[in-house]
Amino acid sequence: MNWKEVYKQKICTAKEAVSHIHSGDRVVVAHACAEPVVLTDAMTEAAEKYDWKEIEVVHMVAMGKAGYCAPEMEKHFRHNALFVGGTTRQAVEEGRADFTPVFFSEVPDLLRKDMHVDVALLQVSAPDEHGYCSLGVSCDYTKAAAECAAIRIAQVNEKMPRAMGDNFIHVSELDYIVPVNTDLIELQPPKIGEVQKKIGEHIASLVKDGDCLQLGIGAIPDAVLMFLKNKKNLGIHSEMFSDGVVDLINAGVITNKCKQIDKGQCVATFLMGTKKLYDFVDNNPMVQMKPVDIVNDPRVICQNDNVVSINSCVEVDLMGQVCSESVGLKQISGVGGQVDFVRGANMSKGGRTIMAMPATAAKGTISKIVPLLAEGAAVTTSRCDVDYVVTEYGIAKLHGCTLKERARQLIHIAAPAFRESLKQEYENRFRCKLED
Repeated sequence: MNWKEVYKQKICTAKEAVSHIHSGDRVVVAHACAEPVVLTDAMTEAAEKYDWKEIEVVHMVAMGKAGYCAPEMEKHFRHNALFVGGTTRQAVEEGRADFTPVFFSEVPDLLRKDMHVDVALLQVSAPDEHGYCSLGVSCDYTKAAAECAAIRIAQVNEKMPRAMGDNFIHVSELDYIVPVNTDLIELQPPKIGEVQKKIGEHIASLVKDGDCLQLGIGAIPDAVLMFLKNKKNLGIHSEMFSDGVVDLINAGVITNKCKQIDKGQCVATFLMGTKKLYDFVDNNPMVQMKPVDIVNDPRVICQNDNVVSINSCVEVDLMGQVCSESVGLKQISGVGGQVDFVRGANMSKGGRTIMAMPATAAKGTISKIVPLLAEGAAVTTSRCDVDYVVTEYGIAKLHGCTLKERARQLIHIAAPAFRESLKQEYENRFRCKLED
């Protein structure tokens, strides 16, 4: 039987597809902008009909409604967040959902070894002439989930880009196919204010021609891109990137010519952006999507020279400990790939790691450089791993510095309104005056 006949036999509605989920199943969902919202919505709507109990829904960033996290769904579903997102945060905070700490690079192994995957909910591109569907903008752990799931349900979307790389699944490996023609979730470019511009300019001063970049998400990474237009032959090896990278590719700034591996290609494991980004990656061999246990493996990252890892954080204490995922005991996000890339960049010849944040929060009333991390706060990146810390007030280089010198540098890039109290902490702790 040719693949087209196989494909036709597997077509069903979303309601029919999710009827194959059972109480007690573990359901792993593709995340971020590849979230199969037609399937997740159908699953939530079917809960009462099938009187499901104790279905565990596992994924990272939820960009859809996450209806299974609603209070009235508690008897049917329990979400297990590997990264807490905006639509799942309240459920975690209220104890109706759980959070599992894990490095992003280790999620595929977690699914293969520690979590039996009963059902994988996927969103893929239309099949090519050979019957292969691209996982599109979310290869990361989605590929591993598809490979080890007992049942694979795919939302086959005509509008999902056929992103290249180790990013394909054949229709014969899918159990139920739900054809759709719906717009992908889009992440609109953030508003970049003066604070973010100053931070971006500081970070850009640390980037050299030929560097290989890892960029996070949000206003600060986008602000960095604004100040890289005069650089030459930059490369991309990043867990994700967004629209701003497309602009620098089109401007000839990003060429990937200086990379030691994947020369000439941007490598990522997932993408978040607008239709502009999705159109750019469609059938584009310059962009290679690979599983996260490859892209985020520090042993792979460091094979490129001059890797610059740029990440944001919540707060940094005077020892250089970084919290990037919680406010005290409140889990607001996750480890993600920060530590993967910090360690990979530190192992890279000529590599640099940068932690960036505004100096204050809550309209300037809270300092993000603190004497000690908040009680219960997670240490995401250890003080031994941290290199540069950047705020709008400047750059602190911590790697190789004593505790006293770290504290001195961090106080100098703190908001002026908080420097005196930090100075008092310094003088009490180190029993000496802080020289200006």
